[in-house]
Parts: sequence; structure tokens; C-alpha cells
Amino acid sequence: MIKRGKGLAISYYGTGYGNGYPDVSNARVRLNDDGKVYIFVGGTEVGQGAKTVFIQIAAETLNISIDEIMLFSEDTSNTPDSGTAAASRQTYNTGNAIKKACEKFIEELKIKAMELLQLDSTEELIVSNSNIYLNSSEMNKVSFLDIAHYFKDELIESQASFTAHTVEMDTETGQGEPYWPYTFSACEVEVEVNTLTGIVSIVHARFAQDVGKAINPSMIEGQIDGGFCMGLGYCLFEDLNIIEGRITNDKFSKYLLPTSMDTIDIEKIIIEDPESTAPFGAKGIGEPVTIPVAPAILNAIYDAIKVRINELPATPDKIIKAINNSFKPED
Repeated sequence: MIKRGKGLAISYYGTGYGNGYPDVSNARVRLNDDGKVYIFVGGTEVGQGAKTVFIQIAAETLNISIDEIMLFSEDTSNTPDSGTAAASRQTYNTGNAIKKACEKFIEELKIKAMELLQLDSTEELIVSNSNIYLNSSEMNKVSFLDIAHYFKDELIESQASFTAHTVEMDTETGQGEPYWPYTFSACEVEVEVNTLTGIVSIVHARFAQDVGKAINPSMIEGQIDGGFCMGLGYCLFEDLNIIEGRITNDKFSKYLLPTSMDTIDIEKIIIEDPESTAPFGAKGIGEPVTIPVAPAILNAIYDAIKVRINELPATPDKIIKAINNSFKPED
């Protein structure tokens, strides 16, 4: 017999290391001799789209095309420490460091442009499309390339550091501000449960994610798709089956992962509520998009069969066992 159920789960997640642990990102911005802007950060790309976001933040701050930016990361010989690609912190932490470095870099460029334009102040100078000019006279301008050539013997660069706000919790009272900022998620799932086989199928899913400000909506949707699939695998498929400290499902023929046949198109809802301390209001969402998925699926299973599954993954044998155990002898 096929039974349907709906489940909802909500979550909040504190980004960054938290609990008073130093959470610092550094960035360096340099004008190259070809007039392009080089960004140096130690932020690692692990598929979350960090490199794309870093370039977008720099381009927006400098008011130039992304084609005029070269990003260097993951090379400890020339990049400053930007912390780990963990805790959903790179967009917020390293993004802030890049933005601050770019803002300082603009002031450095204005000083150089003031000399080339024979001005006595940097006031009213505008930076746009790799050019610097007076607000009152766009025709009288110098390009980044002009500055690079004229000051070819000088290193024109700026550096900045950003430290996330975090306070260690009081162990006696449990009070404190261990994380900042927080992000919020909600997941709704509808499932079908075959009470004869124990197989659970996802019929419909909807996911709403607070992102602060969506710097790259397409990548956010991709993160939601990936996070949902990971949560689905955690809930219904993936089992290391550790016995006496040894992983028995140690190969993909035994460790089951969800495939495209096991998931569906998710209705994705991006919630924008810009975070005042974030770069252009954007918050990291790498991990939050996974957190409410399994609880939502388990709630949907309960709604369908009126039995709670308390051990993951919720494989067919566990569901059948739970159903059978739910019947009283007189039933």
C-alpha cells in the first residue's frame, strides 16, 4: 500500500568558526603592469563557488568588469591566509576582506590619478570601468593601465583583514554570542511510502533559504540542489556501518549514494534580507542547505505511516520493522 505524507523542518545556522575562536580572513589587491587587478586570497574553492563570488565582490567594489580581475588562491607562496573553506564562512569572511582591500586600493589609485591629472585633491574622483576621472569632467581621465605604466617601478597594492564577530559562550550560564551572522532555512517535503517494501520516494520538495543578498542566484540554486541531495542521501541511503571501529561499507558498491533517479526538481525560494555586516549583504550558505532536509523527510514519513524512525539511514528494512513493531498484539 502506498501512503503519502508531508513534512516540514526549519533550521538556523551560525556561520564561521564561532565560540570565540579567532576567525580571520586576509586579502591583497595589486595593480599589474597590464592594467588588470590581481586579487590574492587563501580561500579554497571546494565546489561552493567561492572563486566566482570573490571576483564578483571585487568587481562590484572596484566598479570594473570581472574580465579585468585575476584571482590567485590556494597558493601559500603568494596568498595571505584566508582561513579554511569550512563553516560556510568564505563569502562572508573572505568576501569582507576582499571588499575592504579593494576600498583601500581605490584610494591608492586615486592618489596616483591625482598626480597624473595634476590635481590637488582626490575629492570628486570617480573610479569606473578601469578609469579614474573627475566627476565634473569624464573626458579628462586616466586608466588603470596608464597608472601601471607611469608608476611601473612602484608596487601599487593594498591589504586588508576581516575578523568575524564571535564571543565564547559562558559555560555556567550558556549565554553569549558564539556566531555572527546566522542564516535560516526551511524545507518542505512530500513523500510516498510503500508499506509493503518500505521504499520511500520523494514526490515534491520546496526549499527556502535566507541568503542575506544573492550575489549569484544561479550558484545559490545549485547549492540548494546539492544540499538537498546530500540531505536525502544522509536520510535514506548512506550508511558506513561501523562495526568495532571498522567501516564495513567501504566501497561504492556497498555505500549507497542517491542518484538523479532518486531526487526531483526542487522548488527553490531565495530569501533576501541583506546582512549589514556582510559584503553587499551576502551570507554563506554552504552547509545550511543540507541541515533541514533529513528532518523534513523523517517528518513526512511519520505523517505517512504514523511511526517515528529514530535511526538513520531510514532504509526499507528499518521502515518495515518500525511498521510491524507499531502493531499491538490485538491489532
